[in-house]
Amino acid sequence: IVVPIRATGPVWVLFGALFIYNEKFTGLQWAGIITVLVFFYIFSLAGRREGIRFLRNKWIIAIIGATLLGAVSGLYDKYLLMNFNRMAVQAWFSIYMVIIMLPFMFILWYPKRNTSVSFKFKWTIPAIGVVLSVADFLYFYALSEPESLIGIISIIRRGSVVIAFSLGALIFREVNIKIKALALFGILAGIILILLGT
Repeated sequence: IVVPIRATGPVWVLFGALFIYNEKFTGLQWAGIITVLVFFYIFSLAGRREGIRFLRNKWIIAIIGATLLGAVSGLYDKYLLMNFNRMAVQAWFSIYMVIIMLPFMFILWYPKRNTSVSFKFKWTIPAIGVVLSVADFLYFYALSEPESLIGIISIIRRGSVVIAFSLGALIFREVNIKIKALALFGILAGIILILLGT
């Protein structure tokens, strides 16, 4: 359920791109936006089958809030990269992440470290850091190009929904896979329409 909600992030970025940056979209791109929204609603129907009431579940409200904040962040990224060097933006982003995450670690994890998940160093920890840094570098590079459209880049970036959905189905044995798969293909069809309209 979380993955498709996050997958709608590009839709909100598109609206921001339209009204803030005056990016222009074609009729085919608008058809894609509507398609994504319709299939997002179908995902909500799958959630109801699992007993999740979207407007009454605090975790669903939290992920919707995170999605909207992520859209604001994407629009702000475009502003930053139009005005500052992309390497400087990435360096400061990395520094700020440490400053922001340390208090969360000391407030939420450290006091409960003996009763919750204990920390064990694994090779995957630095590997994740490297992969995220490379992904951010490529994202910032794409946004720094003068002709780039944040609305389109955001949609392509969210193509990761395919991997998360597939692993959720295979590893975590999620239920209602058929209706979720239908909704996923609908969201992907909307993304393809948007790309074809570019």
